[in-house]
Amino acid sequence: STFMQRAFDKVVHDVAIQELPVIFCLDRAGFAGADGPTHHGAYDIAYMRCIPNMIVFSPMNEQELRNIMYTTSLDGFKELKQAISIRYPRGEGVMPNWKTPFEKMEIGKGRKVKDGEKVAILTLGHIGNYAVKACEELLTEGINPAHYDMRFVKPLDEVMLHEIFQKFDKVITVEDGCLQGGFGSAVAEFMLDHDYSAQIKRLGIPDRIIEHGEQLELHKECGFDPEGIAQAVRDILGRE
Repeated sequence: STFMQRAFDKVVHDVAIQELPVIFCLDRAGFAGADGPTHHGAYDIAYMRCIPNMIVFSPMNEQELRNIMYTTSLDGFKELKQAISIRYPRGEGVMPNWKTPFEKMEIGKGRKVKDGEKVAILTLGHIGNYAVKACEELLTEGINPAHYDMRFVKPLDEVMLHEIFQKFDKVITVEDGCLQGGFGSAVAEFMLDHDYSAQIKRLGIPDRIIEHGEQLELHKECGFDPEGIAQAVRDILGRE
């Protein structure tokens, strides 16, 4: 992800303007851990989603990564005349049995992980697994948030977002990327553009340089580890 920063001009001029279906696989997206601030992939959501003819996707697990790679290999993807940025983190996966059958994905389509009430958690990428743990913890306290794995920052699943903002007036977004111009910003822009009014809490990498540390330590420092997500739900609901 950080190396792609150096090639931004080529992405714009040699790919997007040419309408070429290039597949960019961005490893070490989000916190890179011990490699430190020069290698944290904090900015790619923001700098990729502002480019025309660019799809921005982040898988929650190995199955989604396999399926998007399969989808982009099909002739139908080439006909879109768009490139795609596929971002995924450094580290271990979450699915021991990851060799699942290939399935074609619909571009710009998210999925509902679980239904809930009062508050919706919208996640992008692997950090959605933290939200699953947070929801399990909150259920023991009688709190039942909904959870949506949005998958795509661009194009956003507008059908799903209309459903969310019509049902919930409290929304939490979670991303392993910078808050400025990132996934949460995209959701907030959608809300404003469609005249919705909701309380939004954005969790992600703040506007400062984050130093070395294990990934979970850094996620905790920035407030979007499983407990940080759970606490954000309590806070937005006004629960101690």
